[in-house]
Amino acid sequence: MIILYGTPPTRAVRVIWLLNELGLAYECRSVDLMQGEARRAPFIDLNPAARVPVLVDGDVVLTESSAIPLYLAEKHPEAGLIPASLADRAQMYRWLFFLATEIEQPLWRIVRHGELYPPERRLPADIALAREECLEMLDVLERHLAGREVIAGDRLSVADFNAAYTLDWAEETGLLGQTPRLRAYLDGMYARPTAPPTIAEAVAAITAGPGR
Repeated sequence: MIILYGTPPTRAVRVIWLLNELGLAYECRSVDLMQGEARRAPFIDLNPAARVPVLVDGDVVLTESSAIPLYLAEKHPEAGLIPASLADRAQMYRWLFFLATEIEQPLWRIVRHGELYPPERRLPADIALAREECLEMLDVLERHLAGREVIAGDRLSVADFNAAYTLDWAEETGLLGQTPRLRAYLDGMYARPTAPPTIAEAVAAITAGPGR
């Protein structure tokens, strides 16, 4: 049985989506980050970086929400989520790195300095800078999707599932207002029957509490 540590609305969503898409059975184990569970045994033994998600698949223990979907897709090539041609694979990797470094990093800065860090460590000026940088990179992706339905190649790949979560994060941060292609792409991805909850849906479920 595959075990996934981490639940929505964290970046475990990327892994949940791939697991759903591949039709794999798995157990999802919640890690309460706010209560410090990620920094205590037994979780810290799985990931010394104290971050979710973590995938345990037999003897394989894997961290990083960009790496885990690639592992799952490579283990199940019949799904075709890794492009067959070298050129298309190169483009998939290109956009995976772009999402992680150019879009996700400024989103993290917004979260950290807006609510995550204690007030004395927050840098409000960095929020404005991060928003500006993120908008610029979102525009790059917006232009890339002109005339395209997927991120790389001519069919869905791991890059699309990672992109959908990252764009949902940007949407929740109020940064997709001037990117109609990205919004349409995001709507299309979350309309898939395998789609996990959006960030907003996951937060609403947590707020409602059990049994609601």
